[in-house]
Amino acid sequence: MFFVLLKLTPQIASEEKIGIENPVKKKFSPQTVSPGNTSEYDINLKMDTDGKFRLKTSVEIINISEDPWEQLVFYFIPNMYTKSVSPDLEHPSTVDFHNISINGEQAIFTLEKDTLNIKLSDKLEPNQEIRVDFSYDLTLPEEGFRFTKSNENFHLAQFYPMLATYRNHQWNKEEYRDRGETYHTTFSNFKLTYEIPEEYNLVSSFDHEVFPSPNKGSFEVKNVKEVFLAILKNPTLMEKEGDIAIRVFGLKEENQELYKEIGDEASTAIKYFEDIMGPYPFKQLDVVIDGIAMEYPGIVTAHTIRGGSSIHPNALKDIVIHEIAHQYFYGIINNDPYRDAWLDEGFTSFATSLYHFSKTKESVPYESMYKQIEHLEHPVNLPLDQYESNVSSYVYGKSSTMLWRLFEKDGGREEAEKFLKNYYQFYKYKEVNTKEFVRFAQYYFNLEDISEFETWLELND
Repeated sequence: MFFVLLKLTPQIASEEKIGIENPVKKKFSPQTVSPGNTSEYDINLKMDTDGKFRLKTSVEIINISEDPWEQLVFYFIPNMYTKSVSPDLEHPSTVDFHNISINGEQAIFTLEKDTLNIKLSDKLEPNQEIRVDFSYDLTLPEEGFRFTKSNENFHLAQFYPMLATYRNHQWNKEEYRDRGETYHTTFSNFKLTYEIPEEYNLVSSFDHEVFPSPNKGSFEVKNVKEVFLAILKNPTLMEKEGDIAIRVFGLKEENQELYKEIGDEASTAIKYFEDIMGPYPFKQLDVVIDGIAMEYPGIVTAHTIRGGSSIHPNALKDIVIHEIAHQYFYGIINNDPYRDAWLDEGFTSFATSLYHFSKTKESVPYESMYKQIEHLEHPVNLPLDQYESNVSSYVYGKSSTMLWRLFEKDGGREEAEKFLKNYYQFYKYKEVNTKEFVRFAQYYFNLEDISEFETWLELND
């Protein structure tokens, strides 16, 4: 594919380098995507010594859409690993709902794969509030994807009913896929009350945790898309103090030096991202060296890629940096990961490469990057089901390369850092789609039209 390189003149950065007090904000108003609802979660979790979890979850929901609702739609991903849905699993999960109620009255519901559909006896009108209570038990599979038992540890990812977003007059819920993220939630507040066996430690999205953790307690966290719990048995801990405490939990005592190196790298990466974009939203970052590489608010896991064998220490450090960058692109700036996966994976890969170039002072290898993507003919912002097995080549590789292309003739790395700072200031704790990114970029670079983006983005509504 032939790419035309345009002369780009950064408009926002030339008037003011930092966006939050930027007078340009009065000239450019973000047009972000509404989630259609607000929600607050109160989760009570008890773990038995045999690995059975008993949960009670309450969700306070407000309809902020323009439509009355006749139903509520939740993701419930643990059901994907039950025997009935995944019969090939040797050690599947179990799920047993005891009760679901709406404002104290028993509700009618269906659970098919990961879709939990609750019928409302009375329509929920715009601006009205409702409370949903769930009571259920579950166990974790041993071969699950993120939601799994691993090395005597329990990874509770997406373990509670997660309210879907609502837009275009319908619930925004796609069929579950284990490549990419097909669950999409908005920012919510969470409270967790837990009780676990004495021999375990809780590591999670909640801030200000201590180690060893008490076997019972309560935490709260605000304005996050989800919460993740790792319940670990006899982990090794390496801790790095600072304005942001870094805690690295590993499985092997003999790898303490590696865990220290990971902690040092994580600390440096967070400082860099704070310098070029804005504050990391927590006082603590936990890194769990176990399970598949994945980001969650305030905590990341990294040990394998898609369940394969453990990876080389240098590659492991790179993965941790990538997952830390996700604290900004996914954690702070939201997007639909099914329809616009490139807006978190591409921006995260772009920010990660910026970090590496800032350390090495190497010039950006534009030509070699272009050669790696020249065979990729599709746009980078198609829904996940429209790609074949090479989805990662588009949403990670081609998208980050095309972001670099914007700065090849104007400013390189330093200008790219200014762009991310402005982007962060405009869109923190908001949801962006491709259309809004193009609108922002056109204004930022003072472009007469959007033809620059037609070579790599699908721009039809």
